[in-house]
Amino acid sequence: LNKTYAQRLANISAIEEFVEKEEDAIFAALLADLGKSKEEAILMEVAGLKGEIRNFKKNLKSWMEPTKVNQGWAVVHLLDHMSTHPNPLGVVLNISAWNYPFSLSLTPIIGAIGAGNTVVLKPSEISPNTAKLFSERLHKYGKLSDVIAIVNGGVQETTKLLLNKFDHILYTGNGMVGRIVMAAAAKHLTPVTLELGGKSPTIVTESVADKLNLVAQRIMWGRFANCGQTCIAPDYVMVHESLEQKLLEELKKVRPRYFGIQAKSTDKGDAKQNEKEMLHFVEDPLTKELPVDVMLQCKSYPRIVNGNHFNRIKKLMVPENGEIFVGGEMSEEDKFIAPTVFTKVNVDSPLMKEEIFGPLLPVIPYKTKEEVAQFINARDKPLALYLFTDSPADSEFYMANTTSGGVTINDIFMHYNACCLPFGGVGESGMGGYHGKHSFTTFSHMKPICHKGLNGMEEGVNDRIRYPPYTASKTKLWKSVL
Repeated sequence: LNKTYAQRLANISAIEEFVEKEEDAIFAALLADLGKSKEEAILMEVAGLKGEIRNFKKNLKSWMEPTKVNQGWAVVHLLDHMSTHPNPLGVVLNISAWNYPFSLSLTPIIGAIGAGNTVVLKPSEISPNTAKLFSERLHKYGKLSDVIAIVNGGVQETTKLLLNKFDHILYTGNGMVGRIVMAAAAKHLTPVTLELGGKSPTIVTESVADKLNLVAQRIMWGRFANCGQTCIAPDYVMVHESLEQKLLEELKKVRPRYFGIQAKSTDKGDAKQNEKEMLHFVEDPLTKELPVDVMLQCKSYPRIVNGNHFNRIKKLMVPENGEIFVGGEMSEEDKFIAPTVFTKVNVDSPLMKEEIFGPLLPVIPYKTKEEVAQFINARDKPLALYLFTDSPADSEFYMANTTSGGVTINDIFMHYNACCLPFGGVGESGMGGYHGKHSFTTFSHMKPICHKGLNGMEEGVNDRIRYPPYTASKTKLWKSVL
């Protein structure tokens, strides 16, 4: 069904056709599940998936080829031919997440199918519209119904699903469920890839003092894209104490842009142009709190996925955890929480102990880079680390003295978007990795093959060294050639 190159390519092309022809339905589902605009859906979900498809279509044939291996200098292998052959694992289970329900469902599937496997997809029940889209429409394209089975439902259905034996399981979510998945897999000796989360730090060094406007813009985009519901989003910022106030002011300046809010003094009176550019005008866009009714008119900013998560995030916004520098606006009815920046943060509070997974950003000053490394290393290994610096020495220090799943320097998310790099965690943030060729490798068994000849010359060597009876002269000869 999915072993030959032609079959794999046809199935990947069928997924590509699904993405292209069901575009409107995809955008509608993401809007219903997360309040995600068409523009953000393209940027954060669809574009990366299309890139993954193009990468596989371009390179799959060469990836499927055996790879020759240098046999080294061992005498017993001098005449041998060594190679590794990628073989499909079998059936892959993908337990997907709700925060990026489209891309996190299909991106691993591209890798699994490209490697020659069949797939069982368990979409998240927390994003029901996207899950329904998969179950109702995906099987209509090509022969995908032969290679992808979809199981919808909640905890009960997932629990039953995990009783079955799979050849590989990929789970994206939190560490608590990750442990359950790993325990279930262990009963069948099934390998797992766990993409979990954690508190990903962002470090701002003294060397970018003259670029804080750009730094703030990139941090704000990374933290508040998808309303902060991203596993690799910056969970807190550590900024050199000399730059703390300047960075906070720059973060405040960026915030109104999310909602198209400008000062009334900039209004040119062109109502049609204002509507086209989704601009709104207030007296002071840099005030601590902006009008909620104006922010709610913005279609570019998503919503919290449901009431439970809204209340969870709201509980983190209490004064004991930190002081709100800017933000704090919310509407429970609309599941809306505005981008909120905290200062004077209590580092022992839930705000700094739990993964936030929402639009809150604690900012913490530091004195020395050694202090930063100690702070990060005292906590669980994060899924991502972000460093803003123009100093090669600082880059070398943090790369040598911290551990994380991945790193982007001077931007946010970019290591995730690169199909040439593996995406994955370490320690509490996960294990294994995928994307591009790394997906192909993850979902393949790289079978080693040693091909020896049947010739008299080699057998003459075997007679003198390899076969019993073992004598002192044979031992001496072995030692001389090893």
